[in-house]
Amino acid sequence: MGAALLGALGLATVHLALYRSEPWTPVAAGALALGGFLVVHGALCAMRSEADPLLLPIAAGLSAVSLVMIYRVRPEYLLRQAAWVALGLAALLVVLGTLGDLRWVRRYAYLCAAAGMALLALTVTLGLERNGARQWLPLGPLTLEPGEVVKLLLVAFFAGVLDDTYRLLTLPGPRRWRAELARLGPMLAVCLFALLLLVFQRDLGLALLYYGVFLAMLYVATGRLDYVGVGLAAFAAGAALCYHLFAHVRVRVDVWLDPWADPSGRGYQIVQGLYSLASGGVLGAGLGAGHPELVPAAHTDMIFPTIGEELGAVGTFCTVALYLLFVGRMFRVATRSRGTLEVLVAAGLAASLGLQAFIILGGSTRLIPLTGIPAPFLTYGGSAAMTNFAALGLLLAISSRGPAGGTPPAAAVRHGAAGR
Repeated sequence: MGAALLGALGLATVHLALYRSEPWTPVAAGALALGGFLVVHGALCAMRSEADPLLLPIAAGLSAVSLVMIYRVRPEYLLRQAAWVALGLAALLVVLGTLGDLRWVRRYAYLCAAAGMALLALTVTLGLERNGARQWLPLGPLTLEPGEVVKLLLVAFFAGVLDDTYRLLTLPGPRRWRAELARLGPMLAVCLFALLLLVFQRDLGLALLYYGVFLAMLYVATGRLDYVGVGLAAFAAGAALCYHLFAHVRVRVDVWLDPWADPSGRGYQIVQGLYSLASGGVLGAGLGAGHPELVPAAHTDMIFPTIGEELGAVGTFCTVALYLLFVGRMFRVATRSRGTLEVLVAAGLAASLGLQAFIILGGSTRLIPLTGIPAPFLTYGGSAAMTNFAALGLLLAISSRGPAGGTPPAAAVRHGAAGR
């Protein structure tokens, strides 16, 4: 309720500051979309669901900030984003009612992998190229970002495979690497094939995301740091190889190291984002009082600097706090889940959304090289909105079956399989 009211107030503030002579239709649409969270909350109450009580309000808060900032920098996109939020909430309810029982993950794990690889392959061959990356598939008047859908399909595939093999990977005694690699063969093959396709798409952000989710779920399933160490070494070797082989990778890294070497050319976006953050100060210029529209992609890749200029350090800290709380609650859902499959799916979704937020927020603040990837529930985009709300529906379904009375079960997957 509070997030919806604050979002509506923010939209009204932007309208009065900048678009006073325009109709109030976008403000009403945004407020109506945020009111959809109240509908979902009412549905959960009607179902007497014991789902985590903070996941939905945090998503509502991030969505409210998203709609306000999009209206500020690209007012023509507000109606579309409000529609995507409403459709995403509808997708959440559908997932909650139809896919909450995760037995389908075990049954269709390999089908999920095949569908995901097919989507990435179609993007390589038929996709649209924007800003040097081929990330979108045309669907009539709309475009689909398959990478967001593949994110969920890979989490389902990894969870299904690890649910069957983690016991064999955690047997006591000396390590038998050849046998273990054979058991991990399907996961490794799918992960490497996905990374190869993303190299052709020039989508570095998704490549980092998929590989990070793979390592995170492998560690959750086995508890073995040696797997993580080998995986990080392989990542470092692959990153160095890509830097030497691909010019666009060198450009991204060089701009990250010194954007002021070409501030009006290749470094323009990141330099303008840093100026935008710096000009906001502690409290920000105020909604409608700054100039975030000067930053390229202010409604997508650079929405975090937009928040910093208009709402200041307070706004950016609150945004980061929402993400930290969101990721923490998602991992809490994983540790309190009854069965190994639920643990793996919840942990995979938590790693996916958490890494995604880190990659884009870190890139837009020059903590890491900037790559084009949506910030969950924050940046403009229909594909991202639908898949993130679907992921939220899965997490709510998993948390609703958690232990009664607040007593967590043995959560470490390698120590047992409660509920199997």
